[in-house]
Amino acid sequence: MKPCRSGVLVVDKGAGVTSFQVVSRLRRLLPAPKVGHGGTLDPAATGVLPILIGEATKLAPYLMDHDKEYLAVIRLGIATDTQDLTGTVLAEARVPALSREDIERACAPLTGVIAQVPPMYSAVHHAGRRLYELARAGVEVERAAREVVVHSIRVEALALPHVTLRIVCGKGTYVRTLAADLGRALGVGGAVDRLVRTRVGPFRVEDAVGWALVEAGVASRLWPAVLAPDAAVAALPPVVLDEAAADAWLQGRSVPVEEEGPDGLARVYGAGRRFLGIGRLVPGGRVRPERILHADRPGTPALPA
Repeated sequence: MKPCRSGVLVVDKGAGVTSFQVVSRLRRLLPAPKVGHGGTLDPAATGVLPILIGEATKLAPYLMDHDKEYLAVIRLGIATDTQDLTGTVLAEARVPALSREDIERACAPLTGVIAQVPPMYSAVHHAGRRLYELARAGVEVERAAREVVVHSIRVEALALPHVTLRIVCGKGTYVRTLAADLGRALGVGGAVDRLVRTRVGPFRVEDAVGWALVEAGVASRLWPAVLAPDAAVAALPPVVLDEAAADAWLQGRSVPVEEEGPDGLARVYGAGRRFLGIGRLVPGGRVRPERILHADRPGTPALPA
């Protein structure tokens, strides 16, 4: 089977590279028109980094809305400027004989809908510059707290001064900041020692392409692992249109659907289950275009293996 120009490559990112560097590498290996990623992962972190290729880059906003799961090893008794162990140590403290119950009690206020202040070492923009650029220049600015959702925090292991947490959270959540807040709540400080993103929406680290394969740089070994574009939005309900309705929809018009469902987003397909893009179901049993893709149009050229 020939690889398509568009799709999703789920990569298990290695430590020490930025998400942008991964994209740059794959842009050279897989010369598609566009390559992007579905959610930044810290350079020191490893794990799931969905890479969007070609027309699939249009699905980035929907992929970023997925919840994410992390396995975080936190070092208690230390605070750093980056909120992980790559940064400058700001304070150290002796860690008392904390129990699992102590950790769980301290984690409880960090779950649910919480207000979180983005760390200075982050990609958030401030006055046209990234916060990490300002931090590296020795400048600290006031940051407004943002509302994020932390679905759950579970204590996986406790071997003081380290605690391992499994965290499920929504978009925009900084696990490093959760580690710092946990350390503050325990009165000893805390910073991330190791961080693995084990899942982004439906994409799990067990199913990701290993980093060694990406480093090997053989495109013919990567293309077979590229998933169809609609894998990025598999959780959305499907809508199938006949040929006439599909043509009208691709021209930007809302069209009737056979089965009415709740208002919201849907995957839209044409004849032969050709993925057309993202539509919005609206009252009256109709679906209007929200994001049109051209990845599966007949005659779309395929890249050589």
